[in-house]
Amino acid sequence: METGKSLLRVPLVIEQVEDGSLMATSPRLDGLIILADTIEELQAIAPGIARALIEAKREQGEVPDLQPEPLTLPLETEILLGAG
Repeated sequence: METGKSLLRVPLVIEQVEDGSLMATSPRLDGLIILADTIEELQAIAPGIARALIEAKREQGEVPDLQPEPLTLPLETEILLGAG
């Protein structure tokens, strides 16, 4: 069922940096860099940071390489949890 709302999918590449923390970047959202201690923390803060960056880019006249897609329910998605 379509909800009349839309989503932006922001793919993330997550790597471990020298100090052991995690860094996420996006191949589709230039300039996105997120640092966190855990995968759960990274997932919690990523949407707000991505939204702020997208808004800043739009204010500067840039158009991020992200296309809105309709939010259709049911929606299958994933969460990542540390297993240990």
